[in-house]
Amino acid sequence: MLTDTELKQLASKDITEEQLQSQLESFEKGFPFLRLRAAAGTSNGVMAPNAEEQEAYVNIWNRYKQEGHHITKFVPASGAASRMFKAIFEFVDADYDVPTTDFEKTFFEKIEKFAFYPALDDACNVLEGMGVQALIETGNYKAVASAMLSEEGLSYGQLPKGLLQFHAYEDCARTPLEEHLVEAALYASSQGEAEVHFTVSTEHRELFEKLVNEKLPDYEKQLGVHFNVSFSEQKPSTDTVAANMDNTPFRNEDGTLLFRPGGHGALIQNLNDLESDVVFIKNIDNVVPDRLKGDTTQWKQVLAGVLVDTQLQVFGYLRLLDSGDYNHDDIENMIRFLRHTLCIDREDIKEMEDAELVCFLREKLNRPIRVCGVVKNVGEPGGGPFLAYNPDGSVSLQILESSQIDTNNPEYVRMFTEGTHFNPVDLVCGIRDYQGNKFNLPRYVDPATGFISHKSKSGRELKALELPGLWNGAMSDWNTLMVEVPLSTFNPVKTVNDLLREQHQ
Repeated sequence: MLTDTELKQLASKDITEEQLQSQLESFEKGFPFLRLRAAAGTSNGVMAPNAEEQEAYVNIWNRYKQEGHHITKFVPASGAASRMFKAIFEFVDADYDVPTTDFEKTFFEKIEKFAFYPALDDACNVLEGMGVQALIETGNYKAVASAMLSEEGLSYGQLPKGLLQFHAYEDCARTPLEEHLVEAALYASSQGEAEVHFTVSTEHRELFEKLVNEKLPDYEKQLGVHFNVSFSEQKPSTDTVAANMDNTPFRNEDGTLLFRPGGHGALIQNLNDLESDVVFIKNIDNVVPDRLKGDTTQWKQVLAGVLVDTQLQVFGYLRLLDSGDYNHDDIENMIRFLRHTLCIDREDIKEMEDAELVCFLREKLNRPIRVCGVVKNVGEPGGGPFLAYNPDGSVSLQILESSQIDTNNPEYVRMFTEGTHFNPVDLVCGIRDYQGNKFNLPRYVDPATGFISHKSKSGRELKALELPGLWNGAMSDWNTLMVEVPLSTFNPVKTVNDLLREQHQ
């Protein structure tokens, strides 16, 4: 039984008792693994457009932009940078005072190459009375690290990635937030307007807004684009309850239920709030300096052109079905389109009665569309493209994470380890139907694709419930296309030393 305090807690988060019970049942039942047909590649599901096709798709996108459609660049930006500095935090706490590991040595030997070096040098002068190099020469490495991480210094140990200085230019250093603004002007603007939406944490929203207010006038003047920048936060209603190891509710020391953020899958609600026609989605840390933005711009336009071209075909078929003025050849064309373009198949499709077949075609065609850029697998951790079975027995393209795959099935493990492509989170989405109505995106989430992780709080073990991820389970019931994009478009920053890579210099 829930106490009055807990009932008020649920009400404050807009979570019902039924939802709470469903979450607790998920801890007991767990989540099923997905059935796989094959890893997707260029021979089965991943498009690899040649130069001529790329040009055609870019032209399609540019014509679409000139028609005045509502385009948004959506950037999940709430992630804290603390994991970027894990090794430096460990150095500060270590029982030795000089760089010892290869990571530590690289960081300090090349410290002047970081875009934030001038700001760090200033912080060291303020806090220690001498600059970075003077501190290093006297062996005071930990003072340098502390000036970077501490709230008294740059506060990089507490800030989100989006607000760190990533790239150095002749006259300034840019944050990822700024690089995403520049990107938006290059490929996501329409009729002189560029809309960018960042999802941020409540505690850092004011800092994001402050930076935008400071920088926007200069970027608008420099790029000749008017920006509409907006922010949102994960909704409290998407938090999930934590459980003890015996699956009972985990309670805080004051007796209240412990809720945790439900992961990036919660952002499907934020995405659903947008009034856009087309939305670009890309992680906050996957940015490059201007000199390398050519490939990014080219391939974002290709992905968007593929989306628009596919939408036109889908919308045409749906209007034809609405008219009732179709024949057997038209239905055959739609089946081929499902199979060869959208990679949707069902073994009994040819055995369906005409009325059932038309319902199946309409159901599969009239869904949100996403085009996913995928890169060749170079051993990065994360998900990849697969052909997977859906609850209705059909097969479609999906982005799957390792947690969704049964590691006791050697065939599935082989598919995952030998997969040729990787998901860099590079999506272009169409979120309106053929009649111009917004899709209700939460309707297309597969709730059976969440997962359970193990955490701790105040020394007590707990189970945490992760919602279906934004680009896998939360978009499970979308129409999906995959396009191979070059590795040059994938430059994430997972550790601070990644900023030393040539792509970030």
